[in-house]
Amino acid sequence: MTTPHTPHSSDSITIYHNARCSNSRGALAILREHGIEPRIVDYIAEPLKAAELTALIKKLGMPVQDIMRTKEAVYTELGLGLEGITDAQRIAAIAAHPVLLNRPIVERGIAPCSAAPRNACSRSWEKSRNPEDLWAALSLP
Repeated sequence: MTTPHTPHSSDSITIYHNARCSNSRGALAILREHGIEPRIVDYIAEPLKAAELTALIKKLGMPVQDIMRTKEAVYTELGLGLEGITDAQRIAAIAAHPVLLNRPIVERGIAPCSAAPRNACSRSWEKSRNPEDLWAALSLP
């Protein structure tokens, strides 16, 4: 289920979320613990279209391969790690099998990032209650 954007949301933050993923639940909990109610995109229940994935991946500035869950059985079954597989083929596979998307992805305005595990976020918040520090904690290098 997707949560509508509310006036209380901070900087139009969106989390591409899988409720079955502990890292995704942790990132969402940290946002909420600090008064940030993001727009939640449950991409398992409502898979992203290839064009949406392409735009998100472009904003991330990461290779498609880097946002894929390579240990999922479907990744191997579809041969997505083989040489010669194109980005378009990988994006189509994520669209068809959303479990392949490595999560969570948190997007603030036009700047998305892959989110770090909850423990890294928690350490950052021990030092400061500034939303900018939370944003930095969610960002991977």
